[in-house]
Amino acid sequence: MKRLLMSGVAAIGIAMMAGSATAATSIGVTMASFDDNFLTTLRQAIAAEAQAKGDVQIQFEDAQTDIGRQINQVQNFIAQGVDAIIVNPADTAATSQITKMVSAAGIPLVYVNRGPDQKKLPEKVVVVVSDHTVSGRMEMEEIAKCMGGKGNVAIMLGELASNATQERTAGNKEIIAKYPDIKVVAEQTANYQRNQAIDLMNNWLSSGQKIDAVVANNDEMAIGAIIALQQAGVSMDKVCVGGIDATKDALDQMQKGNLDATVFQDAKGQGRAAVDAALKLVEGGKVDTYVMVPYEKVTPENYKSYLDR
Repeated sequence: MKRLLMSGVAAIGIAMMAGSATAATSIGVTMASFDDNFLTTLRQAIAAEAQAKGDVQIQFEDAQTDIGRQINQVQNFIAQGVDAIIVNPADTAATSQITKMVSAAGIPLVYVNRGPDQKKLPEKVVVVVSDHTVSGRMEMEEIAKCMGGKGNVAIMLGELASNATQERTAGNKEIIAKYPDIKVVAEQTANYQRNQAIDLMNNWLSSGQKIDAVVANNDEMAIGAIIALQQAGVSMDKVCVGGIDATKDALDQMQKGNLDATVFQDAKGQGRAAVDAALKLVEGGKVDTYVMVPYEKVTPENYKSYLDR
């Protein structure tokens, strides 16, 4: 009887060990918005990588570009006791509060696609991004060629609180500074949104200002500019348009001859890297504070190689 009892206790212990060994790692993910083509690809990549790991449970939340909502979502993740949190910031200027909350709870934190404003970060905080300044340079290099090195350019800005907006625009202007005959005649936000870009482009057209090129901080705004130009009867042969992200819709516009330049931002690469970093941190592993995923220039000459990426 004693032997049977001891073997039963041992079996229970082994079962408990097996159960704990197979317990799934829980990751809470809050995205700035679900209503964005690039961020949708990023979200799908995070989900796919988690599924590929086999023992990871992901909970997605949509901040709807509202930082207050996003902070509440992070607080809920902390209350739930998730193993790690991934944040695609709705407002990079408000990330210090998120960092402070999550670090105080002792939970690993990964920022993806948009990095926090603070330069010095606590342990167990990782940033998975691409160098936005480089993307702005790449975009403007191709548009400057398209313009023949002269003319008027209008810049469509993303969300003003986003460091991606600031850095991409800075990259644009670094290249513009090399061309004394290229002049910035308009610079205004459309918040990374296609519909807002249509309205902004219509406003610029109605002002009568001559615009030879539109440089947008992302593809959605570039597509909005194209739609407005076409609706106004402007020939796309007479205006150069550039974007950033190399989304499927953008590549379709390039194939039609409407988009002259974009820059491939590897949403799938960022998603994989974010999940991998979160899991390593959960396991106590060492991860570089900044994980950089490179940008790649996309032109009418090479866009076909990006159609399936």
